[in-house]
Amino acid sequence: MSVIKILPDIYSVGVIDWDVRHFHGHTYTTKRGTTYNAYLIVDEKTVLIDTVYGNFGAELIENITQIIPVEKIDYVIANHVEIDHSGALPEILKLSPKAKVIGTEKCKEGLYRHYYGNWNFQVVKTADKLNLGKRTLTFIEAPMIHWPDSMFSYCPEEELLLPNDAFGQHYATSERFDDEVDQCLLMEEAKKYYANILWPLSGLIQKKIEDLQKMNFKIKMIAPSHGVIWRKDPMKIINAYLSWAKNETKPKVVIVYETMWGATEKMARRLAAGISEAGVEVKIFNIASSDRTEVLTEMLDAKGFLFGSSTHDNDMLPSLAAFMELFKGLKPKNRFSACFGSYGWAGGAVKEIEEVVKIAGVKIVQPGLSIKYLPDDGELKKCYEYGKEFAQKVKGG
Repeated sequence: MSVIKILPDIYSVGVIDWDVRHFHGHTYTTKRGTTYNAYLIVDEKTVLIDTVYGNFGAELIENITQIIPVEKIDYVIANHVEIDHSGALPEILKLSPKAKVIGTEKCKEGLYRHYYGNWNFQVVKTADKLNLGKRTLTFIEAPMIHWPDSMFSYCPEEELLLPNDAFGQHYATSERFDDEVDQCLLMEEAKKYYANILWPLSGLIQKKIEDLQKMNFKIKMIAPSHGVIWRKDPMKIINAYLSWAKNETKPKVVIVYETMWGATEKMARRLAAGISEAGVEVKIFNIASSDRTEVLTEMLDAKGFLFGSSTHDNDMLPSLAAFMELFKGLKPKNRFSACFGSYGWAGGAVKEIEEVVKIAGVKIVQPGLSIKYLPDDGELKKCYEYGKEFAQKVKGG
């Protein structure tokens, strides 16, 4: 990524990772790559806000030196400990030994446990300020958005919010601003990012946005640490976050299932036909062959979920079991659900799925639908009607 001036004396100096296809281990697929954004403010004092993944440290340093010698950095703001944002920090501080690192108390603890560096660290709290000369930075603690150490930085003179992982996307593109990229792709990646990283934290996110509104922060630009910078319409992503955080939904059903010999698949397809006939949007995924990153993204704004599995050893099949374990931690609010599946000589899968759904706090609105062996025409008709009934509840809910 070439250096880009985003505002007078404020530069984007981060890097593009075109090749990454998995994030957070293998929990999140990144088919469009990502960026590791870092920002340089040159004033009477020079500030680097966040760094990049360690593998790209040399490129970060090269970008900084296009503006100033690295040793002239006075402060490094660490908005977040995670190594995709702090990995190059030790390398930067070797070249800037007099630089002071600024972050939360949890950030200080986390950086030490990651790198064991004896660095000059200043702990800040919400509303603390750093005077740079013509500009100031105000800090806002944002614990669990999405780590305990997370923090936002805000420059009131430029009405610039630097929120690290909030409002970002895993989206590798040489265009650096929201008005330069395809809006459908941008919002798709922003939605995917929220669904797969931030969804369980929705209550905290809603409160933090409301706190910012109460502080009367004017925001003309949002510069996150992944993806593009919001300069044309920063309220677009703020309003989207508020909607997602409030668990606002639309009449839509996502069916997630796993099948052994095709019986549960037949059920799923007839359920989907009934839902569609009732005028409700439906998406269907065989979790054994689907990207769960995409599945969760589709579930984010759906009012209803149907989960199904064939029975194996009195339980659901393993791919769905792994997905349901992930779903359990999301604890989505204001959703409806029901469960279905086929079995041979003994059932059990539907009951086990329902137990997980209950733990997740999602309301089960219909008795589970279990069919022995392959469904006949009458049982397929029953699946169709079951789907129509579920769709009506989704529309009425």
